[in-house]
Amino acid sequence: MASGNDIKAAEATYSGFINLFKYGMIGVAIVAIIVISLIA
Repeated sequence: MASGNDIKAAEATYSGFINLFKYGMIGVAIVAIIVISLIA
């Protein structure tokens, strides 16, 4: 299994990925709302 230092690095990578995913979903939602409002 991974050593302690690897766990710390993996947690940092994971939290960064989750934040990127959150902001990505917000951005996609905003773009989708704009596109739908333009079409409608």
